[in-house]
Amino acid sequence: MAKSQETFSKREKEKQRLKKQQDKQEKMKERKNNKDNKKSLDDMMVYLDEDGNLTDVPTDPSKKKVFAAEDIQISIPKSEDRPAEGPRTGVISYFNHQKGFGFINDLETQERVFVHINELSFPVKENDKVLFETGKGPQGPVALNVTAFK
Repeated sequence: MAKSQETFSKREKEKQRLKKQQDKQEKMKERKNNKDNKKSLDDMMVYLDEDGNLTDVPTDPSKKKVFAAEDIQISIPKSEDRPAEGPRTGVISYFNHQKGFGFINDLETQERVFVHINELSFPVKENDKVLFETGKGPQGPVALNVTAFK
């Protein structure tokens, strides 16, 4: 008597294929039966009211607000776009005396500004409050004319 050529894994794969085919047929029949129950476009439509909430009732056209695309700011304005108000206040967050540079945290804008030892008028250490002006350096803003803040 000959041994069956079908292995267990082949039988399992065939069962899975038949089950998948049967499920597909059932889904197709279900879609055909529910074809009459489809919603219209108006039933599926959602509107946005003046407060930003989603509703199924159309909004009142008199409450419509129009915005100009130029007035919308998507990003934070660059430091070059901000007007220079004069001296700023900040705190020395890091300073390396051997290399002669450090960083100042601006108290108003919370940005870090590079400072070189040549711009200092007194010896500094970390957490000292200072007055400084900003300028544009090759890699970003730099502190100029740094003096002690009392």
